[in-house]
Amino acid sequence: MKIVTKKFKAQDGETIALRKCPTSIEPLYSSKEQYQELLNEQVQQLSALQGLLYASNRYSVLLIFQAMDAGGKDGAIKHVMSGINPQGCQVFSFKRPSTEELQHDFLWRGICRLPQRGQIGIFNRSYYEEVLIVRVHPEMLRGQGLPDELLDEKTIWRDRYRSIQEMEGHLHRNGTRIIKFFLHISKEEQKKRLLERLDNPEKNWKFSHDDIEERNLWKQYQEAYEKCISATSSKQAPWYIIPADDKKSARLIISQVILDTLKELKMHYPEAVRGEDLLEIRKQLAESE
Repeated sequence: MKIVTKKFKAQDGETIALRKCPTSIEPLYSSKEQYQELLNEQVQQLSALQGLLYASNRYSVLLIFQAMDAGGKDGAIKHVMSGINPQGCQVFSFKRPSTEELQHDFLWRGICRLPQRGQIGIFNRSYYEEVLIVRVHPEMLRGQGLPDELLDEKTIWRDRYRSIQEMEGHLHRNGTRIIKFFLHISKEEQKKRLLERLDNPEKNWKFSHDDIEERNLWKQYQEAYEKCISATSSKQAPWYIIPADDKKSARLIISQVILDTLKELKMHYPEAVRGEDLLEIRKQLAESE
């Protein structure tokens, strides 16, 4: 079954209203068994294409995952990328900036972790936190050591969006394909998942009191995501707004988006050794000690 992903893509220049974007859709599978079968098929295709990406060594791929707390980023990365060769993939989780990172521009720590050619890089949260959580908590700006004239809220977000767009455009022109996923969950689903963390001893470690404080800022975060996605989704580096109340359907959509992107690349295996060369190599090996 081919999943049509275009309807989840934020178009270049589109003004996003998240209240109009679904957090839930009809399941893309009829049973748990069919879901696993579909995911396994996608994972096998991803594994083969990742091998080709690595061998051709012409492109790199950057996957960015953003979501509200309990949005399902970790699970999506774990399941969708389960068949990927670790030698060709790196995952980075972006937490609170370190002292060293705060001494640089807001894109620096992301740039330091970009994938090299032939690799898939995965950002679990990213430099986008600087126009999301920092926008919701503007007091964070005052701790970043910026000159006072740059702290004007009338211009700073516009300028940061511009910096992001220019960087992502530069990366695209140099062979990095960027796909950005916003896992869109409802407030009700988040509540359910946070309660599960409290009730399940194996998930208690994921819970933080900050989760409740941030949940109280739900409206502000939704507005920040709307402005961010509207300003930074482009043909070269699109955002996909993934209905994520159903984790299984979300994973199938994400897998398909990645597959579609990899299939569009003009990749091929390096030219094989010619027949006469193979004969000579075989002869040398046979005569060696």
